Amino acid sequence: MIKPFKVNIPDKTLEEIYTKVKNYPWHEMPSEGGWEYGTNLDYMQEISNYWVKDFNWRKHEEEINKFSNFTTIVDDVEIHFILEKGSGSNPTPLLLMHGWPGSIIEFLHIIEKLAHPEKFGGNIEDAFDVIAPSLPGFGFSGRPSRPIGPRKIANILNKLMTENLAYKNYLAQGGDWGATIANWIGYDHSKFCKAIHINCLTMRHPDGPQSKEEHDWQKRFDNDQLIQDGYRTQQATKPQTLSYGMMDSPVGIAAWIIEKMYSWSDLKNNNIESVYSKDTLLANIMLYVVTKTFNTSTWIYYGRREEGGRFFPKDFKKIEIPTAAAIFPAEMSEWPPRSYVDRIFNVTQWTEMQSGGHFAALEEPELLVNDLVKFSRSVR
Repeated sequence: MIKPFKVNIPDKTLEEIYTKVKNYPWHEMPSEGGWEYGTNLDYMQEISNYWVKDFNWRKHEEEINKFSNFTTIVDDVEIHFILEKGSGSNPTPLLLMHGWPGSIIEFLHIIEKLAHPEKFGGNIEDAFDVIAPSLPGFGFSGRPSRPIGPRKIANILNKLMTENLAYKNYLAQGGDWGATIANWIGYDHSKFCKAIHINCLTMRHPDGPQSKEEHDWQKRFDNDQLIQDGYRTQQATKPQTLSYGMMDSPVGIAAWIIEKMYSWSDLKNNNIESVYSKDTLLANIMLYVVTKTFNTSTWIYYGRREEGGRFFPKDFKKIEIPTAAAIFPAEMSEWPPRSYVDRIFNVTQWTEMQSGGHFAALEEPELLVNDLVKFSRSVR
């Protein structure tokens, strides 16, 4: 059964959040280090002041609710999703997947462009039925009974598309965890998923790097990721412990997320607001706070570890459905050389973008949409 859904957070919940932000004990925080030690104190105070005095959550509720929202049960988990039916007689079903610390907020400003291209100077033949779910444990979706990983989530979302929504086939797109889930959809569900478009690659071939170029990339990647392993290891091993501190601190959640938005994005002059407005940052943060899902959103890291980590199985067989790789220059997870990617996927489109980072839909929406439309034309 599919039920209509509308976002309507109680006033009391919002008041409690704003009170906690207002009363945060800033005097106990050291003021040195800028962004070097983590999220900048001056910026956190600035955005928290805006949060209390100027931010309007109801405006963002309206932005979400202007689309058709639904919930449905898949494998005993309640899944929330936006479904925007595309223009024309034969729109392509598109499963659009976020990651962590993202949410459906990332897609609110590209959904209409994908579903109704003719309204933005495009061709109606390029329209998509856009299905943008909140991943299990994230946002307005329910939580599984225990942590699950991206392969299990791929099974759930494939069922959402083919059983609950009854699409015969579809195209999948994602970055961050959305890209990893798209990988597993391509691997396990190629009968239904006709192509995948990814702007991040975290999965690894079981045979590892082969050429000197690939070995050099692996060394760079390992060195670059050392600085990222702190949050990842914590969330993959003891997410519950972290959550006791976070669940009662909107400022804590904000700092944890903003640090990633700052570090993983293509900023100008190291200014986070050269890419994101305070409203965009806070709308995404609030989705974690108002739904109380910071804890369960981190379960996917634990689940991936239980599923075997980054590597495909030892008996891996190449993903043969058409695959598009959209490479943004400031992506924090450096892409392997093309030779490595070609051993995993049937890459039919390889695009090296001029700008943008990890959060492509927010940072460079036009580049992402245009690349996705181009790819869809090639696989129709």
